[in-house]
Amino acid sequence: MKPTEPALADDALLETLQWETFEYFLREVNPQNGLVKDKTREGWPASIAATGLALAAYPVGVERGFMTRADAVAITLTTLTFLWDSEQSTAADATGYKGFYYHFLEMDTGKRAWQCELSTIDSTFLLAGALAAAMYFDRDEEKEQRIRTLAGDLYRRADWQWAQNGGATVTLGYKPKQGFLPYRWDGFDEALLLYVLGLGSPTHPLSDESYAAWLSTYNWSRIYDYEFVYAGPLFIHQLSHLWIDFRGIQDAFMREKGLDYFENSRRATYVQREYAIRNPLEFASYSKDCWGVTASDGPGPARIKVNGVDRRFFDYIARGAPYGPDDGTIAPWAVVASLPFAPEIVMPAIRYFHEIELKRPDWYGFKATFNPTFPVKDESRYGWISPWNYGLNQGPIVLMIENYRTGMLWQLMRRCPHVVQGLRRAGFTGGWL
Repeated sequence: MKPTEPALADDALLETLQWETFEYFLREVNPQNGLVKDKTREGWPASIAATGLALAAYPVGVERGFMTRADAVAITLTTLTFLWDSEQSTAADATGYKGFYYHFLEMDTGKRAWQCELSTIDSTFLLAGALAAAMYFDRDEEKEQRIRTLAGDLYRRADWQWAQNGGATVTLGYKPKQGFLPYRWDGFDEALLLYVLGLGSPTHPLSDESYAAWLSTYNWSRIYDYEFVYAGPLFIHQLSHLWIDFRGIQDAFMREKGLDYFENSRRATYVQREYAIRNPLEFASYSKDCWGVTASDGPGPARIKVNGVDRRFFDYIARGAPYGPDDGTIAPWAVVASLPFAPEIVMPAIRYFHEIELKRPDWYGFKATFNPTFPVKDESRYGWISPWNYGLNQGPIVLMIENYRTGMLWQLMRRCPHVVQGLRRAGFTGGWL
């Protein structure tokens, strides 16, 4: 059947947005070690999550013609080699420990930056990116063989049992002097991927009770006539889905509720849009096509009276809907990352963001965030606009557009034996499993 003109127009728009966004991973990378900058601010360090997203994005770049396979092989091999060879110890300036990596690393040396934590979730995204690369670069050629070997070695080195620190659930992280952070991954969150990879490990897997312990902390809610596992920030309903196709597969919790995590994310997406339509706090520009509340940059911290209303504005914080916190800051990237779940409401929003020219004159597609409620001195009709782009925002745009268009990353990870093993150990059945 011949595509309609609107469908062709939408595809062209997505192609352009995907390419512009992908440019981040070509320009904000250190070619000597493969580390990707956390955000575009001058002097900023690398983020291991952004680096993992880059590893998953390079195959998309090859398939879309954004880069050559040879270039993708070269930067992937550079990245994985650096990660394998970099120091793993309790030293304060090491790159990682026990197979996990510090959240932020210096762009040039790859050493720990800002005395940050060894992050279990950001390491998860890094390892997921490595596994995606291993699945894509499958040719019988020396460099691609080496990619597969390194990715497997990196994954097997991660000691998930150590990260449990004697408990059922997994700790958020560790610092060399203070020890483990006092918080754990419980309650529905982006750690769904973490538990799957941890359970699938052939060397240091999570304990059998870990996943059930995590499920026991879920918050089932009914909001705007939608029943789903609640989490306020939209990114929580997206990040694990970058890699894993949850359509038609269910764990014990979802079997009992009669849905899957894909449908759960679809409902969360609709709740976000409905919240913007109702706009209970009367923020500027919220509408059926202008929505998206998530963890993001913002114009604060500040307390300002706007049109007679006392408003509190935040900087980078995990915003959520409908229960907040919310200060009128909208994140276009979070809307794009919901494209596979609800294209019928996401595409009109993408077109709206495109029409108001939220990406000119800078590189890298849409601006990270904007806040039409926050008063600014210039003539911008859209209020405050973030001056930065973030690797953690760019990756989901590239990957979820591709999953919507071709399912590419989902197909790759379906073939990954560690992901399949992790899902089965977590109790997932049905569908493609």
